[in-house]
Amino acid sequence: MIDQRLLRSNPALIEEGLKLRGMSIDLAPLQKLSKDLKDLEERRNILQAKGNSIGKEVGQKMKQGISASSEEISNLRSKGNQIKKQVGLIEEEEKSITEKLNDQILRLPNIPAKDSLKGKSEKDNQEIRRWGEPLNRKDLKQHWEISNQLNLWDTDRSSRIAKSRFVTLFKHAAKLERSLINFMLDLHVKKGYLEVLPPALVNTASLTGSGQLPKFAEESFRCADDDLWLTPTAEVPLTSLHRNEIIPRELLPLKYVAYSPCFRREAGSYGRDTRGLIRLHQFNKVELYWFSRPDKSEKALDEITADAESVLRELELPYRVVELCTGDIGFSAKRTFDLEVWLPGANSYREISSCSNCGDFQARRSSIRTKDNNKKNILLHTLNGSGLAIGRTMAAILENGQQPDGSINLPKALIPYFGSSKLKPE
Repeated sequence: MIDQRLLRSNPALIEEGLKLRGMSIDLAPLQKLSKDLKDLEERRNILQAKGNSIGKEVGQKMKQGISASSEEISNLRSKGNQIKKQVGLIEEEEKSITEKLNDQILRLPNIPAKDSLKGKSEKDNQEIRRWGEPLNRKDLKQHWEISNQLNLWDTDRSSRIAKSRFVTLFKHAAKLERSLINFMLDLHVKKGYLEVLPPALVNTASLTGSGQLPKFAEESFRCADDDLWLTPTAEVPLTSLHRNEIIPRELLPLKYVAYSPCFRREAGSYGRDTRGLIRLHQFNKVELYWFSRPDKSEKALDEITADAESVLRELELPYRVVELCTGDIGFSAKRTFDLEVWLPGANSYREISSCSNCGDFQARRSSIRTKDNNKKNILLHTLNGSGLAIGRTMAAILENGQQPDGSINLPKALIPYFGSSKLKPE
């Protein structure tokens, strides 16, 4: 959420940041609402101070022996009651303006970092580096074709159970999914992350705090009878892990890793990636999440990106790192690096992780603070990154490990978890 103090004092700076995202918004009406709200708060504080002063005066006079039924005390109490009524009216007006202001301000995305790559769309994203030698060979299959040969999963039966874009994994694929989850968690724990297993259901406040609501309500699945939603990513519960808290400065950075099932409607993606594991309504993911000091978050983005990269390197999967331009970064992010894994069957790189510095955007929405050097409360910074998306990792392993005889060579790092170095046709 953008800073209302900045909205009141310098809305042009916010407008300039939103333009970098391709948004042209006149913030004058929002600025007026914010100023009106601030004026009302100041009037209320003055009146409440007067009311408190009158209350003390009444108490002092009664201690001096003046009767509670005297005209003097009655007049004071009458003034006090009038002030209470005025305060009540102001509070109602404050509530009305706050609702209007929040409804609009919560829909505004984060302002891109000053050093973010400028651009209008994904076409302006910039490749930073590559790792590994992409596999290029004739007659390479895509991962769903490999699945058909090895009987790894079933989408038709899954549609019968749920609907399209769900998948049921069998035997080797189910074991490979489990192996990947354990491998990734172990790898990140060794790097100093604290493992967390959060709830798969989250409330509205959690989704609002991380930035999914109110703007992206259509992307999430909601439980009809409760204030609960299926989590679209572990980023949501991890953000709210410290909601309304002040984290001691000496504990930062806090680094969490969490496995979670993720659920997304994928609204607007009709007809895209209808086969395989790339775009499903339900998928598993290992998420990395940092709570950082503001002055350390830029370096933290490099570190969390490197930690996500280490998974791909350990799994011997070629990839590239791409910086997203201002017109393509996510709603809550101020700067983002995507990791794109090589899928030789598709002859293309596909996103497998997105690592973002969200600055104080989520912390302001969730009221998560720390102390500065002067022991004053300040908002901290949050960062997140997939470490990695499990289904897409499996797709990459199947495509990069395929052999002419139809078998799949598995990465050495997975052998202790999976118990074998190959997947073979039966």
